[in-house]
Amino acid sequence: MRNTQFPGRSVVMSTRAMAATSQPVATYAALEVLRGGGNALDAAIAAAAVLSVVEPYSTSIGGDCFLFYHEAAGDRLHALNGSGWAPQAATLEAFAVRGCTQSVPESGILSVTVPGAIDAWCTAHERFGNTEFSRLMQPAIDCAERGFAVTPVIAANWSNTLDVLRATPDASRVYLNEGLAPAAGSVHRQPELAGTLRLIASAGRDAFYRGPIAERIVQFSDSLNGLLSLDDFAEFRSQWMDPVSTLYRGHEIFEIPPNGQGITVLMALNMLAQSNLAECRHLGVEHVHLLAEAFSMAVAERDRFVADQHFSAAPLEKLLSDGFARSQWQRFDPRRALSQPLRSAFPDHADTVYLSVVDEDRNACSFINSTFDAWGSGLVAGDTGISLQNRGAGFVLEAGHVNCVAPRKRPLHTIIPAMVYRDRRPVLSFGVMGGHYQAMGQTYFMSNWLDFGFDLQETLDAARFTLYDGVLKVEQGVPAATCEGLESLGHKVVRAPGPLGGGQAVFIDWHSGALHGASDPRKDGCALGY
Repeated sequence: MRNTQFPGRSVVMSTRAMAATSQPVATYAALEVLRGGGNALDAAIAAAAVLSVVEPYSTSIGGDCFLFYHEAAGDRLHALNGSGWAPQAATLEAFAVRGCTQSVPESGILSVTVPGAIDAWCTAHERFGNTEFSRLMQPAIDCAERGFAVTPVIAANWSNTLDVLRATPDASRVYLNEGLAPAAGSVHRQPELAGTLRLIASAGRDAFYRGPIAERIVQFSDSLNGLLSLDDFAEFRSQWMDPVSTLYRGHEIFEIPPNGQGITVLMALNMLAQSNLAECRHLGVEHVHLLAEAFSMAVAERDRFVADQHFSAAPLEKLLSDGFARSQWQRFDPRRALSQPLRSAFPDHADTVYLSVVDEDRNACSFINSTFDAWGSGLVAGDTGISLQNRGAGFVLEAGHVNCVAPRKRPLHTIIPAMVYRDRRPVLSFGVMGGHYQAMGQTYFMSNWLDFGFDLQETLDAARFTLYDGVLKVEQGVPAATCEGLESLGHKVVRAPGPLGGGQAVFIDWHSGALHGASDPRKDGCALGY
């Protein structure tokens, strides 16, 4: 238990149901659905829709979605990949004609892929939902139409990204007030988005992919010399997939397979399983060095292999094998950091929202939705009120590269929900936000929880660090002595300019029947149950 003489929060506990999101109004929306007879999936969709309104720089109905759903009645875990694909016209030649030969732009219309979120919501709801879809959209419609109180973390991030919003008239009109971001405590309304959500509530996915919303987005794309077409929307479908997993300290951790980066977590955990990590001092030099190096080695394999499996199949069985984990572990030097950038050891041949819900029947939903960078592409599609994602920035413009852009291809994706089982039953629905940090965050979460015995809230609260692109970023809570020790090992250590990611988690205690919920203090959210 935490020291209650210091600021902090306890794990939230309940017996019947639990929801954890990054905004209280979204958590409340989830609980209302649950109390009204909806299941965990229904509640997750309602919360995600609300978050698309009240946390607009992180998520949007113009973004993508991945989710896990444990179906209690069938005692089965289902994985849905709702990542959008590139337009049919997205060829290297099309980018070159538009002046792009080195890389896909990180913003603007050429970074936009077909949004997958609404299709994922509707696809999952058609299979598992038990509440009318229109009812699930109503809390979000109310927030957009009547307005919502802007919370402190949201206000700060909004203000720090003014240049993105001022760059286009539609984004300025929707998100700014006389050129300024809304202050904390002010009420912000999005009437255009409310109208779009009403269309989706009444007509479902067809309104978005075959009706007026798709038409407006494509017209908007055409006005900017973009590549999107009506067929790109009409023919898009989310994908049900078989999860991938590994065992760590007696628990089975499930991830969605590529094009998501979930296998990065599994590879890192497989390496850490070779260690006696629990004997390290938490946030000591040895602890941070070990996790950072394992993550760095896993990322090297991610960057080489993770892509749309319909275009380039990754050798998942070999990457997740004990033999490969042991060979990777042999590269680890406790006295010296690996040289960066790190190359793959395999032989030749940006912002997000995450939420978790568990219902009375012990259905569990691990759900993530994102536009990638803050405000995604920086574009709002005309009068739809929809902020369009920039997931196309996950492609490269290099012929032969595993993530080279191609028609109807899905890019490497950073968003990764997770589920953990023990004795063949779900015990933890969790996720960590923060772009590339997500895989490091999940690895750190599992180690804090299982190696160091932290409770869920302590696990999320703990000071964070991440090694990426040769730089080891550490939060303020990492001791100065640890930073000095890491530098002596050859790490390039810098203090992170802001917090690393966020996260939510719900634990199912099958022995007592209780639910434990936790929400990251780096965000404005909360866990609540009944």
